[in-house]
Amino acid sequence: MKIECVKERLAYAISKAERITGKNITLPILSCVLLEAKDSTLTIKATNLDLGIEIKVPVKVIKPGVVAVSGLIIHNFISNITNDKNIILEVLKDNLKISTKHSESIIKTFPTDDFPNIPKVSSDTPFTFNVPNLIKGFKSVIYSSSPSTIRPVLSSILLSSEEDCVIFVATDSFRLSEKKINVKKHKEFNQILIPFRNIGEIIRTLEDIKDDVIVFLNDNQIAFSFGDIYITSRIIDGTFPDYKQIIPKETKTETIVLKQDLVSALRISNIFSDKFSQVIFNINPKEKEFKITTKNMDVGENENKLDSVVKGEKLTISFNYKYIIDCFQSIDSDSISLSFSGNNKPMVVSGVGDKSFLYLVMPMNK
Repeated sequence: MKIECVKERLAYAISKAERITGKNITLPILSCVLLEAKDSTLTIKATNLDLGIEIKVPVKVIKPGVVAVSGLIIHNFISNITNDKNIILEVLKDNLKISTKHSESIIKTFPTDDFPNIPKVSSDTPFTFNVPNLIKGFKSVIYSSSPSTIRPVLSSILLSSEEDCVIFVATDSFRLSEKKINVKKHKEFNQILIPFRNIGEIIRTLEDIKDDVIVFLNDNQIAFSFGDIYITSRIIDGTFPDYKQIIPKETKTETIVLKQDLVSALRISNIFSDKFSQVIFNINPKEKEFKITTKNMDVGENENKLDSVVKGEKLTISFNYKYIIDCFQSIDSDSISLSFSGNNKPMVVSGVGDKSFLYLVMPMNK
């Protein structure tokens, strides 16, 4: 193989592919990117067996061929080339020679036959999804996924279809996020469970795209395709919990407060919280009062009174600060509604006037 290409295009493609390479010591081929040159195109592939990517780059193919090299090594080398616009890549026996006007390097290669195939997802009815909306859906709920893989369905993000929207949901059993994104034309599907650890790379791969991406779906894989970029992820085989059953049907206490006031009060309160990050909400509709209190025997104590609209029954309830503060990044409204259905029942957080996002937090036991 021998090719000549523009450095910036190659660096961009390899930087995206390298992030998806595996770190499996027993399978060193997974740490590689596969470079395949033919018909004026260099196809760059990478996989960790859970996630796979292909990126095509236009190049001058002097001699077609294929080679596998360490993704980290070639990424670090090419990204640090500053004075040269063009690069020549040439396979010499068991090495890849990379030449520019000012430098020349040799990188050890790996057997290409060991490189796994990246699944090509075929679908009779692929559909399109606006990429900024897709990323917004993922980012609105991803922090609620469980980092533990003991229960795979909880370490994933659920996508389901409903009339003219796609619903994104994640939960770790302590809190739950739901985001609805309007999509007028989409394929109807029951549920898709994408592993939490794959979402970040899907976001980073697609974040530069402002148009629609084509989505291919089958029983085992989901793939996103746009132009010269193709990324596919394994789908978790399982059933997501029927989360709608735990969303309270009635509201006994509600307070509406400015988002920024609540964020500031929570951050101050956390300075004085105990080792469990406990914050206590004291809501007294008769006194028109909403207070957040915290106490730490080693630090001190704090009480914050917030300007708010309060109605319903008097309530004192505790939460983990960390489980509350995460959700504000997903709320665009200036005002926030906190709804309660009684002691030991979850709190529902939503933006005033925005029905597209819902956040549920379980209380702490006293």
